[in-house]
Amino acid sequence: MKTKNLILSLIVVFVAVLMHNCTQDQDTVVENDNMLPGKFSVDIPNSISNSNAKHYKSAKSDTLTGNEIYEHLCTFIWLGEASAEIVEDIIIAIRVYNINKPMSFSYEGDDNRTKNLVVVENSLFEGTTWSYQLTITDAESEGNEDGGNAMQIFWNPSPIKGIAILKPYNIDRVNDADAEDAIYRIDYSEAGEHGYEASMIVSIAGLDLADPDVDPYSINTLKMFVGKNDDIIDVYGNSNHPNALFFTDDTGFDWAFVASGKESTDIGVAEVGLPPNTLDETSRVVLLEDYSIKNVFTDQITEWFLETWGIAPDQESLNNYLRNADAPGFFDSEGFIQGGVSPGPEYSELVTSIQSLVPYNPKNINDLTISFK
Repeated sequence: MKTKNLILSLIVVFVAVLMHNCTQDQDTVVENDNMLPGKFSVDIPNSISNSNAKHYKSAKSDTLTGNEIYEHLCTFIWLGEASAEIVEDIIIAIRVYNINKPMSFSYEGDDNRTKNLVVVENSLFEGTTWSYQLTITDAESEGNEDGGNAMQIFWNPSPIKGIAILKPYNIDRVNDADAEDAIYRIDYSEAGEHGYEASMIVSIAGLDLADPDVDPYSINTLKMFVGKNDDIIDVYGNSNHPNALFFTDDTGFDWAFVASGKESTDIGVAEVGLPPNTLDETSRVVLLEDYSIKNVFTDQITEWFLETWGIAPDQESLNNYLRNADAPGFFDSEGFIQGGVSPGPEYSELVTSIQSLVPYNPKNINDLTISFK
């Protein structure tokens, strides 16, 4: 997946840029660990984020497998988590170079272009005064509409709270030349917001869509919330797929999802809906029940049979084909186990947890944009 490769390259590039190309004289900087947040993401259990899981419920060829139903969900959650981990890598690099007070300097990026780094105190952004703001720009592009912004990080050290906005193209014009409009944002808080001891919101916009004949399921926007309370991690969000299609010629779907996982036992429960990507709706019932995978696939398969053969599909065969699509889906550390019926009482708390989670409005995700200060 193109987006996944972009994120993997970003993790390498950001750390390399700051750790190998900065020219700041470290001896002139006074150490102050309290300036920087020690953490900037919430870890998600592998049971619901492992895009490389190998173990799925066995099924005959005439049955839709758990892999086919949930593999995209796990990948999208992984993309969101990996985006947040980029910011943590940046924080590590900043600590290495003791960038811990207001300052400014320039360095040469991996694309052999000059980058300017500026740190200021008491920065106002989106109605909040942040203790610190770090900005990196591509020097030659500062006159452009985007200001040449490559990265902006706003944060308060206590309680830890921050916003990071990243534009890969302005970080590295060589390796990310085909990501000119892509932009990422991570909001992180340990201030007890949203009812969680720690939470993050990952937003991605401006991704280039793949050729629909090659990959009809590519995404251009994504937004995901992650909240942690004790041992439970709740996740909900949406990814936008304008070219996606399944059994009919209908295109444009939103992967709307909710999931809960346990850190200690690495188990998870998830529910997925496939509403139209332009649907203006916030109801959990509509997004996850009316447009459940099972309902959408049932309607589309029936429509295909009627248009192709003039008859409805055999109900028993249809039920067998979709038997893994019953919600919710249950996972362990290796992936999908089964759908609909809980494998055991250890999942009860998670089943209860996802009932309070609601994805975002699909239309808002379809229209998502992200801007720098």
